[in-house]
Amino acid sequence: MNGKRVILLTGPPRSGKSTVVAKTAELLKAMGFKVGGVLTLEMAGERGRIGFKLLDLWRGREGVLALAGLKGGPRIGRYWVNLGDLRDIGAGAIDIAIRECDLIIIDEIGPMELLSEEFRGSIARAFECGKPVLATVHYRMGDRLVREAKNRGDSILIEVSPLDRGELPAKLCEAISGLLGGGLR
Repeated sequence: MNGKRVILLTGPPRSGKSTVVAKTAELLKAMGFKVGGVLTLEMAGERGRIGFKLLDLWRGREGVLALAGLKGGPRIGRYWVNLGDLRDIGAGAIDIAIRECDLIIIDEIGPMELLSEEFRGSIARAFECGKPVLATVHYRMGDRLVREAKNRGDSILIEVSPLDRGELPAKLCEAISGLLGGGLR
């Protein structure tokens, strides 16, 4: 990864992007690094996925990103996006990570998340703050913010596949810990 500070993971849905990010975060936390930002997790019901929740990695706060049948806010497919939690939990988690953490996690930069101007602003600030950023990017995202992130001189785009997702967390951990100055702090 040759010293790239902004690491963007992409891949088809269910390729393991979020799992790779979560495992990488765990490994870096175990090494003593301060890891913050936001993870997006699936919410399951009796008949499968019913939505997505947000997890603030630094403070442990949770919120709802989108929910089938939520009624209110913008709609993408069968999900209604909760702009309030996206602002308070999602963007808030990124902003706190910029101030207080060694590594900033952004999972995910996708159509739902980019509906929030506050979330977009937090992403832009993370890319410019000088700290390492590990983010997942929706597979076919053509948004200007995503194009600019992919074209940064300090970024690298990695496609996650079922074949390499098991070994990626260790490789990412090594690259990021190198950027941060090594092992236990």
